[in-house]
Amino acid sequence: MDANQEVRESEMTPMTPQDETQPCADCAESQATDAKAQSDHILTLYQKLLAHFGDPQWWPAASREEMIIGAILVQNVSWKNTEKALQLVREKFGFTFLALREAPIEELAACVRSTRFYQSKAARLKAFAFWIEAQCKDNLDQLFARDLTELRRLLLLAPGIGPETADDILLYAANQPSFVIDTYTKRIMRRVGIGPERDSYEAWRAYFMERLPPDALLYNRYHALIDRLGNQLCRVKDPLCSDCPLKDCCVHARAKSLLD
Repeated sequence: MDANQEVRESEMTPMTPQDETQPCADCAESQATDAKAQSDHILTLYQKLLAHFGDPQWWPAASREEMIIGAILVQNVSWKNTEKALQLVREKFGFTFLALREAPIEELAACVRSTRFYQSKAARLKAFAFWIEAQCKDNLDQLFARDLTELRRLLLLAPGIGPETADDILLYAANQPSFVIDTYTKRIMRRVGIGPERDSYEAWRAYFMERLPPDALLYNRYHALIDRLGNQLCRVKDPLCSDCPLKDCCVHARAKSLLD
């Protein structure tokens, strides 16, 4: 057997399952380096936002019940309009799940009229209040004692609670590290030039949670800072890139500056 024949036969030798799945050392090291670089970059963005805006001290609520009610009402509407509704609910019924269950649906709907789809939101508030009673007799400490995965699964089964609202409740009421994704997050991060391949909510959530330490305070501030940037500067049309704390590392801002 000559040398060439030996090479050909070795090429034809089937690879074992371990050979097929085991990454080479260089590839593994490269992936680890990329992941570390991405994590560092995301944390750098956070530090820039925090230095610019300061601690947002979010969520603005005096109780966990008020926070949850606000999270349901703020869906698809501005926080300014949500505050109007919260004020009326506070004055008329107070922020307890018992009060929501006993509230006449027409009067509750009138209180939340400043939010979009106010009749549906009034119904969601009542339905969630009954769900809380069935789950834990209104005892939020008991409900929130579950681990993050189980509690999130449970919340997503609650009436009117989607992924964003569930993560709002987990982060701001239960103080559990579950990163919240919204339209601002996607817009800003795409403009900066980072994000997952898929555009689904769960893909975005996983993207951040895989690259950030599981720190509820970090997630709390980061989400609030992203929303502040998106609301004040990084607008859909005519973003104020010159005033943006992320302009030095933003692909969109650099491209815009070349056109100006």
